[in-house]
Amino acid sequence: MSNWRFAISIIPMSVLERFLRYVQVDTQSDESSTTYPSTAKQLVLLRSLVDELKAIGLADAAIDEFGYVMATIPATTSKENVPVIGFIAHVDTSPEMPGAGVKPIVHRAWDGRDIVLPDAPDAVLRKTEIPALTEQIGHDIVTASGTTLLGADNKAGVAEIVTAAEYLMQHPEVPHGTIRIGFTPDEEVGRGTLHFDVQKFGAECAYTMDGGLRGEVEIESFSADGMTVTFHGFNTHPGYAKGKMVNAIKVAATFIDSLPQHTLSPETTEGMEGFVHPYVVNASVEKTSVKLIVRDFDTYGLQEKERMLEALAQKAVHRHPGSRVDIEVVEQYRNMKDVLDRRPEIAAHAEEAVRRTGLEVRRRSIRGGTDGSRLSFMGLPTPNIFAGEHNFHSRLEWVSVQDMEKAVEVIVHLARIWEERA
Repeated sequence: MSNWRFAISIIPMSVLERFLRYVQVDTQSDESSTTYPSTAKQLVLLRSLVDELKAIGLADAAIDEFGYVMATIPATTSKENVPVIGFIAHVDTSPEMPGAGVKPIVHRAWDGRDIVLPDAPDAVLRKTEIPALTEQIGHDIVTASGTTLLGADNKAGVAEIVTAAEYLMQHPEVPHGTIRIGFTPDEEVGRGTLHFDVQKFGAECAYTMDGGLRGEVEIESFSADGMTVTFHGFNTHPGYAKGKMVNAIKVAATFIDSLPQHTLSPETTEGMEGFVHPYVVNASVEKTSVKLIVRDFDTYGLQEKERMLEALAQKAVHRHPGSRVDIEVVEQYRNMKDVLDRRPEIAAHAEEAVRRTGLEVRRRSIRGGTDGSRLSFMGLPTPNIFAGEHNFHSRLEWVSVQDMEKAVEVIVHLARIWEERA
């Protein structure tokens, strides 16, 4: 191992300064939109990132017609065989919680007491309820004020990548190969890689900075499908409906009520268990659709769950004569482990980078997905590395400044390791 060491104290702009600036830009995405990106406001931050990357020396930084930002950190090594690697983060925040008017608060040297968010006294972070907080005593904790999410998912990752890029540009004595940077829109609505040009990005592999606990390296995700179950009834004047009306709302209610009560749901599963989850109902007497997400670490397990849902839908129709059902299944993403297992050095280098920061490596399976899940199957193997994000999509979202700093270190070490081992 090289005796080279990373010195975070000499970064010109801190990761915290960047993060506080980014979270105050509303970048909420919109699942119902037909545009790309789904919201124009994402472009405000994306365009400003182009300017910022150019200002720190990434001369080719540019944004394309779809809102993807790409840039290059030129190689400093004399070796010719160092693979090009990339770092990727998304700028959008979840549609599930307000993202406008974020007021970030830095709770310096947190002493372990409850953190009451000032704009919503019912919003309280307690270490007794949030196990990850117990590791953070003495850290600087950043929260929102209680009425919005914070936006650490994934602006923490954005800030970490830009800060690491600035460090590498300021320190050409650190040997590394060519590094590509990518910032994407619409990850939170499942369309973050829809127009991502892997060939143009030009990396052999990449890393998303979009995880939680410090030290985490994630190489396995759910496989995921979206399912829409649409029940058709017949509407007529309710005063003259006897023997004629078929209420699609009631058919859908029968279907939803038949879903497993004590298993196979987000609220009853953990670890490697999959689930089915109804999350949107569009209802009328004539037609009612139920949107569900289906998740399993084994792709075959998705098919089993979908067959179960189809059987339950048909039973609901059978109980309501005159109704019928249509079912649509859309592939969302697949378990990236299937790809990453073929290139074990990609995760191994990330784990070594974590160890070089002095952290313990935590291997974890993602009960969800990242852009890396799709990118891996698009020809860009992309595991996920911690960014320090916690309580995603929530008013109680928080991040540790010290964890963000460690993530910056991981990026720099990882660039160095790929050069060492080429």
